[in-house]
Amino acid sequence: MTVVQTALNGLVVLKPRIFEDARGYFFESFSKRDFEELIGPVEFVQDNESKSSWGVVRGLHFQKPPFTQAKLVRCTQGRVLDIAVDIRRGSPTFGEHFAVELSEENHLQFFIPKGFAHGFSVLSETAVFQYKCDEFYHPEADAGVLLTDPALGIDWKIAPEQMILSDKDRLRSPLTAADAI
Repeated sequence: MTVVQTALNGLVVLKPRIFEDARGYFFESFSKRDFEELIGPVEFVQDNESKSSWGVVRGLHFQKPPFTQAKLVRCTQGRVLDIAVDIRRGSPTFGEHFAVELSEENHLQFFIPKGFAHGFSVLSETAVFQYKCDEFYHPEADAGVLLTDPALGIDWKIAPEQMILSDKDRLRSPLTAADAI
């Protein structure tokens, strides 16, 4: 596995080593030993999966303390544009975001440490998205940032009028009014 550092401290893209032959391919999608050697100790406690159609945008989600979450995400079918926004008050990159395309073809994974809001837009007809979390979901800690907040300057690769959003995501607050960590 190769680790690609981003400009946002702690946020990394992981490129697995893929073995291909006439039968297809094989790769380790997760190895606790390798992950901890390259990234550091993280104890994942919950795996989630979603399936969405083109135009769905989910995010920008996070959990408030004491239930903050780190996530390891990937797209196993289709293509998504994955986004993480630094919401760590006092961070030199507060409010900045990083985007990476994850797909069944590139097999990339994205590690999002605690202190980031996370979301993705579906760029293919459908997409299956999987993620590991190091904290269980706590409804009372559920929070988010308005994904169309102009101050963030995120290009979701889908026009706002074509976005399919949940009511909750549509009503989120801009980053300046959100419960940043």
